Amino acid sequence: MSSSLAGAFGVAALFVAVLALVFAIQALRARTVSSDHLPPAAHPEPEPQPAQPEAKPGTVKSELRKLGKDLDVTRAELKGSLQHLAVVRYDAFGETGGKLSWSMAILDDNGDGVVLTSINSRADARTYAKEIKSFTSESKLSPEEEEALDNLRKESGPTVD
Repeated sequence: MSSSLAGAFGVAALFVAVLALVFAIQALRARTVSSDHLPPAAHPEPEPQPAQPEAKPGTVKSELRKLGKDLDVTRAELKGSLQHLAVVRYDAFGETGGKLSWSMAILDDNGDGVVLTSINSRADARTYAKEIKSFTSESKLSPEEEEALDNLRKESGPTVD
């Protein structure tokens, strides 16, 4: 196997490993933060409905009410999932061509998540991951990473109403 093909497989494997790490961290974060420990703002209060008599269990009306409550809970949980994605492709070095380098921001509705960057040259590729909190990072971001964040910042907001 040629060294460039082996390098490409190595970069792909590293990318898959970083993505798996991101999803594992997200799953652990979701598991450790139970709904009992979330601040009240994390679970939006449903709008008060006029008092209605309780429907008999098992009827369509009672099932619809239960589904409505489940939907409210699901919407609140969805806000913390990594669901917004922006990719910026670029040519990091003038000699490689083809815009093989990229920066990808993956965030939740609060602007928390990760920015992944892969810088590809003819000889090798380097991959970086930087944590993002409220659309900012403690690490210095490259212009391309900032562009990916700015793209998501512009379209930020809930995806489900």
